[in-house]
Amino acid sequence: MTDKTKLSADEWDELNFPRSPENDFDRVVESALNRRGFLRGVLAFGSGAMVMGTGMLTGRSALASTTARFPFTAIDAQTDGVVHVPAGYRSKVLVSWGDALFSDAADYDVAEGGPVAGSDRVFGENTDGMETFSFRGHQLIAINQEYTNNDINLPAAQEGVPANAEDVLKLQHLQGVSVMEIAEDENGWSVVVDSPFNRRLHHNSPMTLTGPAAGHALMQTSADATGMQALGTLNNCGSGKTPWGTYLTCEENFNGYFGATGEMPSDEKIAAGYTRYGVSAEGWGYDYHKWDARFDVTQEPNEPHRAGWVVEIDPTDPTSTPVKHTGLGRFKHENAEVVLARDGRVVVYMGDDERGEFLYKFVSNGVYTPGGSTEGLLDDGTLYAAKFNDDMTGEWLALTPESTGMEMAEMLIFARSAGSAVGATTMDRPEWVAVNPYAVEAYCCLTNNTRRGTRPNAGGDETPVGGPNPREANQYGQIVRWFPNDDDHAATGFAWDLYVMAGNPAVHSDAYGGSDNVTAGNMFNSPDGMAFDSTGLLWVQTDGDDSNEGDFAGQGNNQMLAGDPATGAMARFLTGPNGSEVTGLCWSEDRRTMFVGIQHPGGSWPTGNGLPRSSVIAVTREDGGLVG
Repeated sequence: MTDKTKLSADEWDELNFPRSPENDFDRVVESALNRRGFLRGVLAFGSGAMVMGTGMLTGRSALASTTARFPFTAIDAQTDGVVHVPAGYRSKVLVSWGDALFSDAADYDVAEGGPVAGSDRVFGENTDGMETFSFRGHQLIAINQEYTNNDINLPAAQEGVPANAEDVLKLQHLQGVSVMEIAEDENGWSVVVDSPFNRRLHHNSPMTLTGPAAGHALMQTSADATGMQALGTLNNCGSGKTPWGTYLTCEENFNGYFGATGEMPSDEKIAAGYTRYGVSAEGWGYDYHKWDARFDVTQEPNEPHRAGWVVEIDPTDPTSTPVKHTGLGRFKHENAEVVLARDGRVVVYMGDDERGEFLYKFVSNGVYTPGGSTEGLLDDGTLYAAKFNDDMTGEWLALTPESTGMEMAEMLIFARSAGSAVGATTMDRPEWVAVNPYAVEAYCCLTNNTRRGTRPNAGGDETPVGGPNPREANQYGQIVRWFPNDDDHAATGFAWDLYVMAGNPAVHSDAYGGSDNVTAGNMFNSPDGMAFDSTGLLWVQTDGDDSNEGDFAGQGNNQMLAGDPATGAMARFLTGPNGSEVTGLCWSEDRRTMFVGIQHPGGSWPTGNGLPRSSVIAVTREDGGLVG
């Protein structure tokens, strides 16, 4: 019998909702690839030639000519159990799972997973997206706590299986979001324990639902007949930051928290939604449904519809109620990258992190005015899904009742079905999106898709090889970049290229070796997290295969690289301990500290003894200089 608690989200979905291997995916766009000289011709992966005026440099010549662009000496791949940074830099743990945010939890002990008492007063598990905020002289940081490692969060004898409602409550407390005040002294950065800004939001915290889907019958439950007040934020993955200083946390693999103690719902619309989003009777090993009726779809068939949203949190007001914005659509959100259009409208780019799902954009109807009202700016507008054409153009397809044949609220609740209805491009797991602060261009990590060209997505949409997804059974991933028409993020048209195709040139000499800007000295797989710094460097974090064997030989542990958008050059800056994902990135107000997340480390990192603990580290320069 398969132990589902050890499966990744993709593996769990595939086990519960297997896709047919039968397909007729013979629409391989070899002509388009040949026209552009796949990897080395006019497409010029990583060259930036389309808008940056650098000519037709290949990645390797660009790498050689721009070494000085990076303020560090690149490091080698590593396979050990510690964090590595370049010479002249140092890293120190800022906070780890189980560290107290309040003095009444100072004696919290993570041994045997820690007690339920105090579990909502400590830093949670598996750090992910994060953002910093400066407020009236205080430095605040909001950090996602994506999920729990049940085998270490519960007593070892239970082998990761909750034994009672108290176990479930503890797991619920350890996930969500931590908002903290941090401060720096001669010993570095630390959490300000008992700061009035410190706050834990978890799976039972009150949330308000707003936007077109709020109040709809599909959002109503026995505990909330209005469909306007939800509890909890689930599986918080990537993040975002609004121009008005609030934090956006994104609900990703929410489906695995739900299960059924009896019959699954028979309503055709609800059942179809469960299949598309991966809600099954058994759940993903959390067993919430066995101990908390809210997660039992036999009793509460609409509860899953209240998860899968982008949630807005005011980090400066610990009494405020977070808001779930239904205008941004419901899917497995990675992050929410916010930028302003030329006319001041708010644009939010979002990826749906599942194999063969879509890339989205929201454009507000209202205009953001500094100091003005922000009501409706994340709900009143138009949601779009991206279509990438083989001629390296693209368009944003508006999701409306007219274009999808769906009623407005249902279109947002089942946004994936809306994307399928308009013919959006199925993507190789679209994860973090980042917008260049110095050029009107955006980037998205397509982390991998081992089903590309062999199986359809969860909605039955074909996953043909070509365009921004040029490799069958893609296990390495790539980063797609697009350039909005008229230099306006609100435009519905764009041009695109691939900034990089990850691969292993030490093993492969074909497309699986990667694009020209991938070498034996900087190779990686599965780009995931991503952010620009204030100098215009693009930082890329990975969450992939760290076996260092076979197709991944020589790639070592997961890592963080810096990239130059103008040339395509990339250099390895940081490696995480083995077993970990490197995810989440932000900076102190003075840009002299980079905060980086280390999720699900192996061994006993960071202390060297006891249980491994997900942590955030602070990276600084030894000379006190800027780090982004």
